[in-house]
Amino acid sequence: MKPTDFSMLVTSFLTEHMAAQRNLSPNTIKAYRDVFTLLLRFCRDVRGIALERLSLAHIDASLVEAFLDHLANDRHVSVSTLNHRLATLHAFFRYVQSEVPERLLQCQQILAIPLRRQPRPSVGYLSREYLAQVLAQPDLRTSEGRRDAVMLSVLYDTGARVQELIDLNAGDVRMDPPSQVRLLGKGRKIRAVPLMDATLELLRQYRRDNNLDRPEYADKPLFQNRHGTRLTRSGVRYLLRKYVQSVRREHPDFTQPVSPHSLRHTKGMHLLQSGVPLEIIRDFLGHVDVKTTEIYARANLEMKRKALEKVEGSTLLPEIPSWRQNKSLLDWLHSL
Repeated sequence: MKPTDFSMLVTSFLTEHMAAQRNLSPNTIKAYRDVFTLLLRFCRDVRGIALERLSLAHIDASLVEAFLDHLANDRHVSVSTLNHRLATLHAFFRYVQSEVPERLLQCQQILAIPLRRQPRPSVGYLSREYLAQVLAQPDLRTSEGRRDAVMLSVLYDTGARVQELIDLNAGDVRMDPPSQVRLLGKGRKIRAVPLMDATLELLRQYRRDNNLDRPEYADKPLFQNRHGTRLTRSGVRYLLRKYVQSVRREHPDFTQPVSPHSLRHTKGMHLLQSGVPLEIIRDFLGHVDVKTTEIYARANLEMKRKALEKVEGSTLLPEIPSWRQNKSLLDWLHSL
């Protein structure tokens, strides 16, 4: 059977355009691929279209909107996940409109489908007290505890995404001044992040204990599991959750959700509260647009507002005379 135009376009979009031309990371391409998997299942199971006959003509604006409704109503995905699915289809049809000009109107109709509105996400960050307690949980008497202590310190100190952390090799750490870590971020962009003295000392001892300071081991993973292979995202989440639960047992009022990304948010908030400009925080965290970094400024303003409300509620202010009690002023206002 002859391949359909849709199958050829999806294949070239994922393997050539995304991987070769845009040089996106394997994880990003996998996320795009998963969206097409969901779309194919929707076309087959809900619309009854055989996949070997699915063509580009089938994927019009009405089908995309029905697909989004299916995700929202039947799979109960969040608004942010729904918008990610739609953004993937937008990227695909931007590619299609230049590859298949006769489908330009169809592509533009799909590109006109707006993202769903959602409330601004709150920034989940830790206070300095709880952060210190989480970082102090690993047992430094064991090799795994020492690894975890260094890993959590690096995760916070660099503001790294969890994928950036587990991708670190021993050679990505520069111990000589200026000490820094080289992170491979989104879009395969590399950025150098400075290290604080305390984290640098932990890293120096950790590398020495695990023979990772030898030049021939520069390509070995910086953080390894018990099998000697690279830690996974789920592995980092599991380890952090274990130490957070230890803190919760000692402090039942510590109920906020904590993930590896929470340490990144915590670093961003602490930089802002220390007076670091947003543009520098943007570069430090590897944000493309400073608008992304502004979430920390909004969260900081909200925190200050709540603090002022508490002070205002506990302060006795003198009663302010009401303008309604000023009869001459009222008469003048009524005469206007």
